[in-house]
Amino acid sequence: MAITFSNIPWPQIGEGLVATLLMLLFSLLFTILLGLPLGIFLFLTSPGQFLENKPVYAVLSVVVNILRSVPFIILMIVIFPVTKWIVGTTIDVQGAIPPLVFAAAPFFARLVGTTLREVDRGVIEASQAMGASRLQIVLRVLLPEARPGLIAAATITAVNLVSYTAMAGAVGAGGLGDLAIRFGYYGFKPGILIVTVVLMVALVQLLQTLGDRLVRRYSRK
Repeated sequence: MAITFSNIPWPQIGEGLVATLLMLLFSLLFTILLGLPLGIFLFLTSPGQFLENKPVYAVLSVVVNILRSVPFIILMIVIFPVTKWIVGTTIDVQGAIPPLVFAAAPFFARLVGTTLREVDRGVIEASQAMGASRLQIVLRVLLPEARPGLIAAATITAVNLVSYTAMAGAVGAGGLGDLAIRFGYYGFKPGILIVTVVLMVALVQLLQTLGDRLVRRYSRK
């Protein structure tokens, strides 16, 4: 099968790129809004922390691990009723955002918990000794100290979301993944497949480069 780039539907490619960017932007936003507090709570209730609660930590940990272990394409189908209830549809960009968040938020939460564990315990104990409240310790000690790691975690999550958006295209979410599958693979047009793959690779590289620069900027010298 010959590869040709003469009949690439560039307007559709552009629309697909915009749809992918919208899915990525909104799903990453809601993932951080949900995953960051969840990750902080997981960390604070884990053994040895000042909100230690073994039953709560065990339940949350199991739920997070279950959601992380379910393949995204299956999770997306399973929660169709929830998606329909939240946004009123299971297709297009808006129909893809809830399952993207369901898949990415637990992953991000686990990364947040791991990052917070790397904060120097002495800094936390010093803050407690100075009379800082638990909320002040979280907002003024934990999060600022862990900022480079949190940015790295958000970057990893964003990169994973790019691949999730491609899989979402298989079940009607649109975007570059949909174009690659419908026109590139099933339509026997390898040129379209190559273009969409190149765009997604470029998007991943852009996200990783931006994340790395932010990590370097906020890391202590």
